[in-house]
Amino acid sequence: MPDRPGKLTSRDRRIGELWRWAPWLTLLGVSAMPPAVLALVYLLTGGATLFLVLALGAIPFSIITAVVVMLILLLLRRRWLRNLRERLASDGITADEVQWFVSELTTAERRALKDMERRQPLLADAYCETLALRLNASRLVARSRRDLLLVERRINRARYLNAPDTAVLLEELRRDRARLEALKQQGSSRRAEAEARLQMIEAAASRGASWAETNYMLQRLDEGRKHLPLGLETARAEQQLREDMDSELRKLSP
Repeated sequence: MPDRPGKLTSRDRRIGELWRWAPWLTLLGVSAMPPAVLALVYLLTGGATLFLVLALGAIPFSIITAVVVMLILLLLRRRWLRNLRERLASDGITADEVQWFVSELTTAERRALKDMERRQPLLADAYCETLALRLNASRLVARSRRDLLLVERRINRARYLNAPDTAVLLEELRRDRARLEALKQQGSSRRAEAEARLQMIEAAASRGASWAETNYMLQRLDEGRKHLPLGLETARAEQQLREDMDSELRKLSP
């Protein structure tokens, strides 16, 4: 069964692993290979001074060449990763693909994800899924903003046209603008919900909550924005009850 265009393939993984090590292996190989070859020739020829001088003189040139080649490979890798991310995001980012979008995460999100993967794998899975939702919403908002700018420019140009169909064109562009503004608002709402869920998972991880408790809080969040205050009050009451019980146990303990 052929892979779908927006999905990560095994070939992508192999190429990604190759791009991961290629710049550093190239830096090591290009900088060390010419001096090493000349030094070997110097030893094989019985200590010819010319080859020793050439080996020593090739060191700085080899290092400079290696750095230039490494920078070129890093730029090519960056462009390949950007194209891969655009392709993966074409049909929506999934939790398994979040690792390819680490550059689009905030420093706090990267730190929290790394800590959860090490200490609480179940919470890390939920965090990855929520990060995928946040990335999709952020990309939707950014795309809507770009499209809105283009539509605004087209509207400004259309106003200066002296053609019989200008009114029809302006009406169509205004409908496009209204649609994009609604899409942008919806994306902002989804992003806010995802960020709220991320904070809830981070809070659960910081106090060592179980998966059942975290799943319960996420279900409460999914019920809708109108039920969010009640969910927060319930979680706050449960936390207060837990703290009271811990306090009473400490008092009773010898």
